[in-house]
Amino acid sequence: MKKRHLKTKLLITLVGVTCAALVIVALAFNLIVQGYIKARVNSQLDAISSSVLNGRKNGPGSWTFDDRPDKATGARGNAVILSSEGELIVVLQGDMDTAEFIAESYSSGKLTAGGNYTTLTTEDGTYAVTLSEDAVLKNAYIASFIDITAITGLASSMNMILIAVIIVAIILCVILSRVFAKQLAKPVQSLSDYAKDIGEGDLEPRNMDFREAEFSGLADSMKRMAAALKESKSKQEVFFQNVSHELRTPLTSIRGNAEGIVYGVMEPKAAGQTIIRESDRLTSMVEDILYISRMERTGGAENAEPADLRDVLSLCVSEQRADAESRGLTFEFDFDDEPAMVRIPEKDAERIFGNIISNAIRYAKDTISLSCRAAGDKVTIRICDDGPGIPEKDMPHIFERFYKGEGGKHGIGLAIAKEAAEAYGGSLTAANAPGAAFTAVFPRE
Repeated sequence: MKKRHLKTKLLITLVGVTCAALVIVALAFNLIVQGYIKARVNSQLDAISSSVLNGRKNGPGSWTFDDRPDKATGARGNAVILSSEGELIVVLQGDMDTAEFIAESYSSGKLTAGGNYTTLTTEDGTYAVTLSEDAVLKNAYIASFIDITAITGLASSMNMILIAVIIVAIILCVILSRVFAKQLAKPVQSLSDYAKDIGEGDLEPRNMDFREAEFSGLADSMKRMAAALKESKSKQEVFFQNVSHELRTPLTSIRGNAEGIVYGVMEPKAAGQTIIRESDRLTSMVEDILYISRMERTGGAENAEPADLRDVLSLCVSEQRADAESRGLTFEFDFDDEPAMVRIPEKDAERIFGNIISNAIRYAKDTISLSCRAAGDKVTIRICDDGPGIPEKDMPHIFERFYKGEGGKHGIGLAIAKEAAEAYGGSLTAANAPGAAFTAVFPRE
């Protein structure tokens, strides 16, 4: 399909609409003018015929009639009497040449009796002629006629003026449409170039000031889009840098211990334990990354069955109790007696609260408190430790991927917990009370 420039399309549209409107106006004007002329000419010719007939009532020799000029047509009335054979009997008013031409036109069939007037053109001018039967003379006609050269000339002049106006209007329309199209195409081209640059990776904001509100709004939207893409790109770069760093550490350790075993410089059992520990760490990290990828792709599992979060919390504590007891920590529970049902897969709920509890175990001094309360249409879970709390400098970043505070593991657990909670319509926030306190809120099933 052939593409048209905006300027060409706008030009064609404006010129087409203008021409159509002017042609309609011209046609309407001509119809009105012609109708007016026809009505006034017919009225004057009827008046001439009536005047002649009224004069003939006084006798066959009475040929008087009103020949005053009509105000609308500006023409004087004329009349002649013709025989049925087309012979000129008498000229009541008018020059002989015109009278003879009318008689000849009747004889040749160009002029007939009855109906509207007939237009006859001679070298001297244009005449409107009607024939009506003579009530006194048998087989005779009264030919009433007026000179309409002036009024038809006026109509022609007005049409010429109208045509000139149409031509001037079209020229102005072409000029104005080109100017307007140029003004319209300039911001479109600027926005198009900006979009092209964004597509090619240039995400720097641009100051684009347009008079039109629509273009200005589109430019602002594109700026926000570029800023969002830039931020996303930056986060992606940081993410891959952090992933590379976090993966390199266990891989380096695994390779070093493996080489120590191969070259006999390390005790195999100790080196093997290190390899297993780092492999587990690497596996955990890869699983976390894959989990984040799945959450971003699917936004959470569909058709999840409701889960009782009290059971999920108890299971998470059981799985990490050995680690907590090895650190001398105890758990305190404050659960509702009634079920706290939330529509979320148990595995995803375990990953959320397992990460938070694991984080609490690393920082708690003596006790980790867990509460689960259902009220109205919400279920609120609160996990607190009695540790030093979250440093003020770390608080804005604790849910960022691969951000590690002092004593952190690999900086992805809390990011997974927050993103998973939000994927199922919940929220996760952190505060100090005075130790670290994490609060998760979910819609109740």
